[in-house]
Amino acid sequence: MSQPCKILILGASYGSLLGIKLVMAGHQVTLVCLPNEVELINREGIRVRLPLKGREGLVELDSRRYPGQLLAAGPADVKPADYDLVGLAMQEPQYRSPGVRELLDAVAKSKVPCMSIMNMPPLPYLARLPGVATDACRSAYTDPTVWDSFDPASMTLCSPDPQAFRPPEEQVNVLQVRLPTNFKAARFVSDTHTAMLRRLQADIEAIRFEVDGQPTELPVKLKVHDSVFVPLAKWSMLLAGNYRCVTPQGVRPIKEAVHSDLATSRAVYNWVGDLCKSLGAKDEDLVPFEKYAAAAQGLASPSSAARALYAGAPNIERVDRLVQAVAAQKGLRHPAVDEVVALVDAQLERNRAAKK
Repeated sequence: MSQPCKILILGASYGSLLGIKLVMAGHQVTLVCLPNEVELINREGIRVRLPLKGREGLVELDSRRYPGQLLAAGPADVKPADYDLVGLAMQEPQYRSPGVRELLDAVAKSKVPCMSIMNMPPLPYLARLPGVATDACRSAYTDPTVWDSFDPASMTLCSPDPQAFRPPEEQVNVLQVRLPTNFKAARFVSDTHTAMLRRLQADIEAIRFEVDGQPTELPVKLKVHDSVFVPLAKWSMLLAGNYRCVTPQGVRPIKEAVHSDLATSRAVYNWVGDLCKSLGAKDEDLVPFEKYAAAAQGLASPSSAARALYAGAPNIERVDRLVQAVAAQKGLRHPAVDEVVALVDAQLERNRAAKK
């Protein structure tokens, strides 16, 4: 067996999902997280619970039982140059936090290949999309300057399609998967870096988990694609569902946001898809609306962005504003998207005023 990869993942919540699959495949993973998370994870590992098709209940994965190694550390305790790959699994506003900002800059300057699993594509990844003027997109980011040291060739994007959450009644080392779909990553510019991603894909594919005495394939795999547009399939989902959880009356579940007015949902979804195609995406890079609408039937909670917004957060990820800005470069706009952007803008203003 070849040497295990050393992988640094910034963020221990959503990052735990990809992290545990890598540990099961025999690789070494370090999660960068908060001090209380560091202590707990280094003592007790992480647990990820996920559903299996055709089986009642959830299976639990325990990081301490697998051939790889899982560690947790604070931002000041790691050197990016010691790793083969860096994963970005925090929310976009968190990258300007003291300590995290400096670590991100060190990641950029190390030139270690970096794979984002954020909903919000990092600015350097946008630079890999033909025809996108990144300067016109900077206002969608909480602090765009944190991305300025990156070489776009060192950055790729992995669409965080699986839905997962930390059960509020559990400790912070527990993650529960609600929708066990795959991570879809675009290739790197470099063939060597892309080959590493394809190796990780194959290693995760090979994992078998014993269920009722039978070796069983687990959902949530890593799929590597040649097209830089594949991760943008998430944009349609976010604009038609996640951000439309925000209403003048407050928050609503994703299922309701999509299915209470299916015609508008379909119109927004396809408009965003057409925007991606105007940049160069092909139909096969994207996900048909019907498939997304069926998955949304099982999403009975509001999106994390909407929940944070109405919990008083002064900043959230603004994929809504980013899509609006990219569309404006093509002379395009959609009234339902403009409405959502205005609603989120207004609520953020109220949140910020309340904190003064």
